[in-house]
Amino acid sequence: MGHLSATPAGLNPPGERPEGGVPGQKSHRWVWIVALTAVIAVGFWYFRGSRTSTEAQGPGGAGGAGKGQGRQGGGAGGFVVPVVVATAQRGDLPVYFNGLGTVTAFNTVTVRSRVDGQITKINFQEGQFVHQGQDLVDIDSRPFQVQLEQAEGQLAKDQAQLRDVQVNYERFQLLYKEGVIPKQQVDTQGAQVGQFEGSIKGDQGAIDSAKLQIVYSHVTAPISGRIGLRLVDVGNIVHATDSNGLLVITQLQPIAVIFSLPQDQLPQVASRLQKGEQLVVDAYDRDDTTKIESGKLLTIDNQVETTTGTYKLKAVFNNDKNLLFANQFVNVHLLADVKKNLVIVPAPAIQRGPQGAYVYVVQNGNTVKIQTITIAQSAADKVGLSAGVNPGDSVVVDGQDKLQDGSKISPNPSTAPGANANGTQQPSSQQGNTQNGAAARRRTQAPQANNSTGKGQ
Repeated sequence: MGHLSATPAGLNPPGERPEGGVPGQKSHRWVWIVALTAVIAVGFWYFRGSRTSTEAQGPGGAGGAGKGQGRQGGGAGGFVVPVVVATAQRGDLPVYFNGLGTVTAFNTVTVRSRVDGQITKINFQEGQFVHQGQDLVDIDSRPFQVQLEQAEGQLAKDQAQLRDVQVNYERFQLLYKEGVIPKQQVDTQGAQVGQFEGSIKGDQGAIDSAKLQIVYSHVTAPISGRIGLRLVDVGNIVHATDSNGLLVITQLQPIAVIFSLPQDQLPQVASRLQKGEQLVVDAYDRDDTTKIESGKLLTIDNQVETTTGTYKLKAVFNNDKNLLFANQFVNVHLLADVKKNLVIVPAPAIQRGPQGAYVYVVQNGNTVKIQTITIAQSAADKVGLSAGVNPGDSVVVDGQDKLQDGSKISPNPSTAPGANANGTQQPSSQQGNTQNGAAARRRTQAPQANNSTGKGQ
């Protein structure tokens, strides 16, 4: 018992260090924890107060009006949205019916030989344009020349005999009147005269036949047109019964196009055609971008195709530049009507919502207003309006996704062809406008991102 330490439990004797520690370490740790907590609390309070002050300035505050409001702040906070605008114009909008057609030659002739013989000369080149009556192929005509000489010799012989029997016939008639010879002998002599007259007609026919064979030995063009690839060469023996011809001629001027349209469009086209009106037809290439030739509607087929619900039409083209070829596929635009006195705007300006079609019209002070419209006629790149927009109004054609009613804008005139009513907008131009609008939207969104970052700081 006398050896027991009088030091209280949990305390070390005076002058001895606590096991495994440093004097006052736990107290210092608690001091740092309390200080760090105080710093965090002060920082949180300061950040909360700054945010509340910034939001209080909001739309009506000085200096930062409308900044950082994103898409919804465009209309109320003075945020300027760059857009592309175009001017509405009053004019006429054509109405086209479009279909796919095939170029068809008015006449296609396979030229064949009408006589038998050897080809001695070819007077054309492949792909050459020839005129009607032009000499194309020469066939050896010497056999027909010999036949002609033989027929002429036989004709001369029969003519001499005819003169002899005619003189005898006259003598027999005088003798019969004097009662010297009987009537039968006179009639027999008259029959001989008729026989030789028939022989002379036969000889004349043989002569004409030989001459015709000589003419046929020179093959000429039956129509005007373009020659295709030749099918024979010099030295070939040809026959009138050959299945293959010598060459093929296709008439290109004028030329026809047969195309189809839906049967719902038949009454409008047929009524104008029955009135004697000439409907303009344009032929475009396969991409439907380049016009090849303009012509006029010739006629309509007499029945509708039940399998497709379409009807066929035939148009004629002068084809002065020989740009249309037989069996060529083309896109056909038939001018069915022209809508008069409409307000024309570019097609990209039209927006659609629950209340119908509308546009953004530029107001004074570079603000926009949502204006409902009535569409009278739509075309590929233009739209004709009967109500809602006046001529001379500027409408937004690109950048509408950031606009509201009353939004402030920075208008830029459209440079794309067809942006106004007088042009025709091409797909490349539309793509360019889309790229410009996307770049403008990226430039608009950049300051908003910076403002958001600034607030976080």
